[in-house]
Amino acid sequence: MNKAKLALLLGLSTGVFITSCSDENKHVNESNTIEQATEIASPKKVPQNIVDAAARLNLNVDHLSYGTFYFPDGTSEERLFVEQDIAMTEQEILSLAAFQDERQYSTNNLVSQGRNISIMGLTDHNYALSDRSIKGLRRAVKNYNNLGLTIQFTLTFGSDYEDKDMVVYNPDRDGAGGQAGFPENGLPYKWIQIWGLNERPVNIHEHVITHEIGHAVGLRHTDWFSRESCGQNINEGDGGVGVNHIKGTPTGFDSSSVMLSCFNQLVSGNFNRNDKRALRKLYK
Repeated sequence: MNKAKLALLLGLSTGVFITSCSDENKHVNESNTIEQATEIASPKKVPQNIVDAAARLNLNVDHLSYGTFYFPDGTSEERLFVEQDIAMTEQEILSLAAFQDERQYSTNNLVSQGRNISIMGLTDHNYALSDRSIKGLRRAVKNYNNLGLTIQFTLTFGSDYEDKDMVVYNPDRDGAGGQAGFPENGLPYKWIQIWGLNERPVNIHEHVITHEIGHAVGLRHTDWFSRESCGQNINEGDGGVGVNHIKGTPTGFDSSSVMLSCFNQLVSGNFNRNDKRALRKLYK
């Protein structure tokens, strides 16, 4: 079995395999499976109060480590990587844990209904997208806009990104992958990182970007309960952001979902029927 790993960082494995969230410790399997991978864990120890807060959020504290998060202006900052697919600051974890303590339930954060999301692909910039990523981004945005959702995307290209709701860019970093986060305060997660995919087919760029935008508007992994697509048996937990079942979609394994933890290199990059149904339920 040729596998890589899927986290909110996308990572390409060696040869012909990639992942939708990243790791330089990737491995490839013979079935051409691609797993969203994590970065190499930082040796810095996570403080106990952060570990305790993460535990209250039902995060897997055995996979909680510091890493570097890159911004398109060339700066970076330290963040915690959890669930192999989420980048969070210490304060975000503490705030979510406090919210959990006050309320006895959790909900998913979503983008405000009816919002037109301004999304920019960086060009004329040190972190400019490759030609294939530009094509993949165009296709990914079309995937969403064709669904007739209450949220719509307006895509532009350039380098003046400060006032944009979402920015897709290619940071200068080792390996290959992609990274995003979840919505907050009615806004989508802003930073969509895509890197090291230049030699991959446009369909892979489209798939990875569609997947990461899915996280940015509130979708979790379809197989969060098992990561079966990666050949694993790991429950990601609710992460403090919720894993509410979307009515009308399967509760079991959905082998062709664009939101699987791992995917085969032959993917089309398009939503399957259940992906479309899920998004229409959330944003109808």
